[in-house]
Amino acid sequence: MSGVMTLTELGVPLAAVGGGAAYARVKAPAVYWSAIGLPVAAVRFRTTYASTMDACGLTVAPSRLRILFTRATSRREVRPVPPRIKRIRPTTTGLRVRLRLAPGQEPADVAASAERLRHAWGVHSVHVTVIKSGVVELRMTGFDVLRKVRMPRKLPSGPMVVPVALREDGTAFVRDYRPIPHAMTLGATQSGKSVYIRNLVKGLASLTVALVGIDCKRGVELAPFAPRLSALAIDPDQAAELLDVLVEEMEARYDLIRAQQGIGAGVADEEITSDIWGLPAKLRPVPVVLLVDEVAELFLVATSKDEKRRDVMVTQLIRLAQLGRAAGIYLEICGQRFGSELGKGATMLRAQLSGRVVHRVNDKPTAEMGLGDISPEAVLAATSIPPEMPGVAVAGDSSGGWCRIRTPELSLADAARACRATAHLVPDLPKLDRFRPHVPPAPASDPVPLAQPFPATS
Repeated sequence: MSGVMTLTELGVPLAAVGGGAAYARVKAPAVYWSAIGLPVAAVRFRTTYASTMDACGLTVAPSRLRILFTRATSRREVRPVPPRIKRIRPTTTGLRVRLRLAPGQEPADVAASAERLRHAWGVHSVHVTVIKSGVVELRMTGFDVLRKVRMPRKLPSGPMVVPVALREDGTAFVRDYRPIPHAMTLGATQSGKSVYIRNLVKGLASLTVALVGIDCKRGVELAPFAPRLSALAIDPDQAAELLDVLVEEMEARYDLIRAQQGIGAGVADEEITSDIWGLPAKLRPVPVVLLVDEVAELFLVATSKDEKRRDVMVTQLIRLAQLGRAAGIYLEICGQRFGSELGKGATMLRAQLSGRVVHRVNDKPTAEMGLGDISPEAVLAATSIPPEMPGVAVAGDSSGGWCRIRTPELSLADAARACRATAHLVPDLPKLDRFRPHVPPAPASDPVPLAQPFPATS
């Protein structure tokens, strides 16, 4: 019998391998990328880099010294110079390439060609990130990482840093309260906004912060987090009182900063440029994060009495947004709908919320209210989120940058369990004691009998 395998016999294992690769590409894209996609993309990138950059207009004319050296040492044609590759690093989701830009180039030139680079190298997406002056990083993803969210193993950390979601470039989206103190989160029903809030609360629960909630839906959204909350208001009347107390706490913290720095009593609060983070650790008050669920409930009025209360609450919210950062008081404003028709103060409050996260919304004006002052492309991306992808959102900030993100699935029970486990971290803030939500004691489990009764016999 001949030991040579026939073409028919050889085709069977090849078909099995091809079928397995196709199945893995759909059902296990991370496995497919590590085994097949990454080597293929790396070879394609290396062999076509110079020609692709030239075709995309990302090359510059060589210097005179380079021309003279090339002509003196060889007879090769002097070709345009692409950005120099500094580093190539494979990841579990893609490939990262760090480039030194050629003289005369800017990051916007590379970002404008990202779509063409994606097709040329056969990857799912290419994102351009500025590392420092003259250096950019191409973050390529081999598959849609938002389809099934898996957070990176190494997550950013810090005193006020909370990893919340996964960005479409495979990195973690973090809520960092130091550079972006206040944020607004919008989303329609079943858009994933509640899951975003759960992930945020779970991350904050493990930090040394005071969590304060305003939930005018009788507390149905925030009440499960009661063991970790320092205060909770469940109707507009309580919300008005709580906001007054928070403004008093903010003013007291300004007095503390002024006393520590020796600033005269005649200096207005707005003119104090320092903040609580400049105080010694033993004097520094604990940061406060105010989470407002369904902000529209604070704006709606039915009577003239409600209108006066609304005006006071909105004024206090705007004061906290304008002056709260230095006092360590940060705002998270959430809602389904946010627009100028809510009433006086809505657009002024929006202007103070530099962080924006917009999930799927029911109308374009809401997306424009959240992202219109950031980027028209961000508004288009937010209005294109499909209903079958809950948790997908567009995140941006006042710098004009934006990206698509998706929060990992987190049940309400798991988030509440994390709050119970960190209940001992609730700080002592006497001014908020009367707003502290009641937490019923955990039911005692029935004791397990040490002796079992004999089974009945007939």
